[in-house]
Amino acid sequence: MLDAALIKDCADPSLKPAIVEQFVTAAASADPLAVTVRSGGRLILVPKARSPDEAMDIVRQYAGKAVVRVGLTQFPAGVGVKDPADLKPDLVDACQNLRMGTVMFAKIMRIVAKWYGNPKSADAFPQIFEDAVFAWKTGEFEGVSVFQAEDPGGPITNQAEPNDGGETEPADEETPAQTDVEPRESQEVGKAEMRIDLSRIGGK
Repeated sequence: MLDAALIKDCADPSLKPAIVEQFVTAAASADPLAVTVRSGGRLILVPKARSPDEAMDIVRQYAGKAVVRVGLTQFPAGVGVKDPADLKPDLVDACQNLRMGTVMFAKIMRIVAKWYGNPKSADAFPQIFEDAVFAWKTGEFEGVSVFQAEDPGGPITNQAEPNDGGETEPADEETPAQTDVEPRESQEVGKAEMRIDLSRIGGK
């Protein structure tokens, strides 16, 4: 679990802390020095770095020749860098890596949301998040190289996150209600069986 202070101080403020934590859990690593190298879709085994200098040596060795991911967010090393020698130790600094990674992930989420037509329903957020994580791992979304793509800009709305009750928090107040679903409060208990027949459960 990411330290709350690290998220507060370093992560992109456009992402809710719970979303940052979900992102790192789903797509990244708990080790700030983690270096993952893939070539031709295959994982290349590299020595486990014991120091920032060792991690950067591995990164520079493979950058430009293979897909290299680094640090807490498994940030793609070499994005926007022409010469591996120009790669900075920021990649293996937990705070800087989290900052760069969440800024990039937020951009990818905006790209995905735009592709979906920027839906305002909170129900759409989990799908956008899932697609953004997949795009982060693969580097592409619907034929677009997401790391190099232009940021469409705008806020990331309806970031659904668990609240204390275990349910999803409501999104924007402006979000239109689903016309084909009644609010829970207005559904009478006796009508539930019209949607799902519960009488057969347990052999009754």
